[in-house]
Amino acid sequence: MKRTERAALVGLVSSRKRRLDAEGSMDELAGLAATAGAEVVLRVLQERPKPDPSTFLGSGKIADLAESCADAGVDVVIFDNELTPAQLRQIEEEVGRKIVDRTELILDIFAARARTREGRLQVELAQLKYLLPRLVGAGVQLSRLGGGIGTRGPGETKLETDRRRIRARIHALTEEIEQVRRRRAHLRERRHKASVPTAALVGYTNAGKTTLFNALTGAHALASDALFATLDPLLRQVRLPDKRELLLSDTVGFIDRLPPALVAAFRGTLEEVSGADLILHVIDAAAADRERHAAVVREVLETLGAVSVPLIEVYNKCDQLAPEERNRLQSRDPVALCISARHRDGIDELVETIASHLALDVRRMTFSFDTADPTAGERIARLYRHARVLTHEARDGRVLVVADVPRRLLDRLGSGAM
Repeated sequence: MKRTERAALVGLVSSRKRRLDAEGSMDELAGLAATAGAEVVLRVLQERPKPDPSTFLGSGKIADLAESCADAGVDVVIFDNELTPAQLRQIEEEVGRKIVDRTELILDIFAARARTREGRLQVELAQLKYLLPRLVGAGVQLSRLGGGIGTRGPGETKLETDRRRIRARIHALTEEIEQVRRRRAHLRERRHKASVPTAALVGYTNAGKTTLFNALTGAHALASDALFATLDPLLRQVRLPDKRELLLSDTVGFIDRLPPALVAAFRGTLEEVSGADLILHVIDAAAADRERHAAVVREVLETLGAVSVPLIEVYNKCDQLAPEERNRLQSRDPVALCISARHRDGIDELVETIASHLALDVRRMTFSFDTADPTAGERIARLYRHARVLTHEARDGRVLVVADVPRRLLDRLGSGAM
């Protein structure tokens, strides 16, 4: 049986007033470490104005860290920051243990969780871009043959190749991912031409997006109380109360300081968000730092160029709130929805809200169809799929339909209008 790695966590407090933020970040790092399969046995939070350029913590503190790691039987030391190649080599030499920074840990989790070929390609590209500047003279970093955190994904054979072969692999991966991105863009364009509205679920990791996705679509996607349970995008159909249909996508969860290489590698996947007609921002209402989580998601949406897409804030896990806290939340943000995806509380109201948002910009029109026209049935069916039909009357060989048509679809559905 494989032994669980024993991990030490290391963080930095730049000022006393930020200690609470640093402690919250360390708690999140502990969750990431557990997701990667490690047992946290030691935490070190160091106060200093800025990281030491050589050892991050300073020579005295790094010596103390080495001693503490030896006493606690630590296998891997995880830093809650991204280390420079020079810091990584120096710390590994002085501590004598495997050193992993926050970025590498997140990439490692993605490598372990990716299931589809597309997901694996994206993660490998992000890992190789991260590893490339760390290849020369990395010493122990390149000879990790024992497995565990920091060794999954591209694999040892790739880590031991020279820069030219790494760059060649990066080029090949970039080309393959670009093909996938173009294919996704083509599918989005086809959906757009078919007038199918789309909504995208976004949120901080472990906010309950996949549970909500299952509640809305009736799907059975894996929902787990773990960070980054969903990496590969899911797309399913939802039928609205007015009989129209929409496509709902579930996306990878965001996290504070999400590695830029990862965002770049997952660009094709995340374009499902910027190309959506509506974004559902799922927020864990029970999280102690939910405001910070929400701010991180908004920053990522801005990076993706998705700030112009209409957005609904959905506070999930409201069943875990005390009544007074729930009242405070709803009074502070009256337009936000408070739900429990697990218990399906508030789901009907959410569906009604989605329907109203997608139908806000509409024009009421009357259509007349000749029943002798062989295309009439198909055109009427299209109206029922993409507009809100108010009346349907057949008389004297004609069908009269009054419907609220989304303005963006007037050119496509307007044929037959009176």
